[in-house]
Amino acid sequence: MSEQIEEHSMQELEELKPFAGNEEVMISTGSTLLDLAISGGRVRGGGIPSGILVEIFGPSGTGKTVLLCEIAGNVVRQGGQIMFRDPEARLNKQFAKLFGLNIEETDYDISATVAEVFEPVRKWNPEPKDKVHGIFVDSLAALTTEWEADGKDQYGMRRAKEFSEQLRLTCRTLREKNFLMVCSNQVRQNLDAGPYGQRYKAPGGEAVGFYSSLRLRCVGSKKITEEKTIKGKKVKKVVGVKTEIEVFKSSVWKPYNRATISIIYDYGIDDIKENLQFLKSTLGTSVYELNGRKLSNSLKEAIKIVEADNLEDELKNAVIDLWIEIEKEFESDRKLKVK
Repeated sequence: MSEQIEEHSMQELEELKPFAGNEEVMISTGSTLLDLAISGGRVRGGGIPSGILVEIFGPSGTGKTVLLCEIAGNVVRQGGQIMFRDPEARLNKQFAKLFGLNIEETDYDISATVAEVFEPVRKWNPEPKDKVHGIFVDSLAALTTEWEADGKDQYGMRRAKEFSEQLRLTCRTLREKNFLMVCSNQVRQNLDAGPYGQRYKAPGGEAVGFYSSLRLRCVGSKKITEEKTIKGKKVKKVVGVKTEIEVFKSSVWKPYNRATISIIYDYGIDDIKENLQFLKSTLGTSVYELNGRKLSNSLKEAIKIVEADNLEDELKNAVIDLWIEIEKEFESDRKLKVK
């Protein structure tokens, strides 16, 4: 009897551990450098494995929704289906099309409660079975509970409990059915942080962070501006944001890697731009180059050349090769620890 109890307890503990994910099909974030930061040492090119829960959290305006849509679009492109839950009801249909998402043909809903988001995931049986299917939520901070809606949960305790209950059951489903679930989350000021604690925390209690196999933190962003001369006058306009993303927690590979992504509002993640910048700054060249070929002194012109000559894959592979070379320099050369 005691052996049965011990075996059952071990099974429960194993289920509670965040899953490292299935690497048979890796889903790209849309950014080569972020893919590498997440799992570049595990699989060439990196990316997000399936079967896990991912949380993308950070302040407003740092590109969380764009990143969510890029990942969703990449699930669709590899043949999978998606569920998109939008409790904030802010996703623009035209904007979604930039990422290959047709909202009218997608399982899209503005679910308001924690249960309304997570319960359908456990009943979902998309086809075909051999593809990775995804669930996307923007954002968890907007979810409520029936108790809260009725004014019975003034301190948010029921909300935190529901997150814990629903995530425990849902993460098991993600693993069994090989789903990828990606959720965005806002951050709130942490009044109990003290002088050395985290100044901001994501709402929803501890459950979201605990059950997530991968947590991506949007550290901060800078506006991307462009200046053009129109009818003889110079006009400057904000066209996007540059955001630094930290792998805050990872059961997938190593934590605390960082990557910078550039988001252009009418384009999405500008992977070409950041890849060119990475090569130039890392190699210390005076111009933008690709495998010894000088492209241009101007970043904008270098991007045009890459696009015109269809050099995107060559550029991506050059970045991956250089990143791997750098990573190898930091590998420990010590013998295995004696145990």
